[in-house]
Amino acid sequence: MIRRRVVVSGTVQGVGFRYSARLEADRLGVSGWVRNRDDGTVEAEVEGDEESVVALLDWLALGPPGATVRELRVEELAVSGEPGFRVIG
Repeated sequence: MIRRRVVVSGTVQGVGFRYSARLEADRLGVSGWVRNRDDGTVEAEVEGDEESVVALLDWLALGPPGATVRELRVEELAVSGEPGFRVIG
């Protein structure tokens, strides 16, 4: 199990990014959360087996139709055992 914090910048708000990310996380069996930040970026924490987390990070680097991802910043976190994946805000 691994956990990562991700900050996604670009055209990522107002395009269904958070809800699409939740659907993809659910499909992959990844837990955590996603939210919009005041600076126009999207932040997420994702946790699961390495293959599934990497798959979600790959998806976040592209985003849903209508999004334009310019940068993905990723940092390692300690695993928390958080259940499910939710949209905050």
